[in-house]
Amino acid sequence: MNYAKIKPFDVSNGPGVRVSLYVSGCRNRCKNCFNPETWDFGYGEPFTKEVENSIIESMKPDYIKGFTLLGGDPFEPENQVVLAPFLERLRKAYPKKSLWAFTGYDFEAHLLTGKLGDVDTVMRMLKCLDVLVDGKFVEELKDLNLLFRGSSNQRIILVKPTLKQDKIVLWDEQTIV
Repeated sequence: MNYAKIKPFDVSNGPGVRVSLYVSGCRNRCKNCFNPETWDFGYGEPFTKEVENSIIESMKPDYIKGFTLLGGDPFEPENQVVLAPFLERLRKAYPKKSLWAFTGYDFEAHLLTGKLGDVDTVMRMLKCLDVLVDGKFVEELKDLNLLFRGSSNQRIILVKPTLKQDKIVLWDEQTIV
C-alpha cells in the first residue's frame, strides 16, 4: 500500500489536534474530489514499518487527541490488508485516543456485506474505529457549513454503538470522541 501524505497536526478531520494519514487508491472517483491524486494506488510513498512507527511516535503528546484515516479510500480491499493490523496496533498503543476514518463507501451496503474486500478484515478495521464518515462526496450536496464532511449525504457514524445496537448511531457535536 502507498500513502499520499501524513499530517502530524490536523484540525480539519475530526475534533482536536490529530495525526492524519492519507492513503492512496480510490475507485469512487467523486466529482470534484478534494484529493484526486490519491485515486491512483501507486501514488505517493510505500507504507512501511518505519512509517507506521513514525505515526505511532507522533501520537504520543497529550495534545494529540486522535488519529484520522482518509485518502484515497482506506476501505479499498488492497488497503484493508495493510490497515487492519496497523489500526489494531494503534488502538492498542492509544486506547483512549479517538480513531476516525473516512470512506466513500456505504457502511451497510458495502462494508458490512462483504461486497468490498474480506468482511473479517473490514470488521477488524471497524472494531478499532470510534467514528466512520461514510458515503461518496456529492458535489450537488456540498455544504461548507457541515462539520467534518463535504456533502450532506455523508454520515458521521459512531462505530462501536452502531455495531452493538445493530442500527446506525450518528455522532453529533456534543459527542466527545
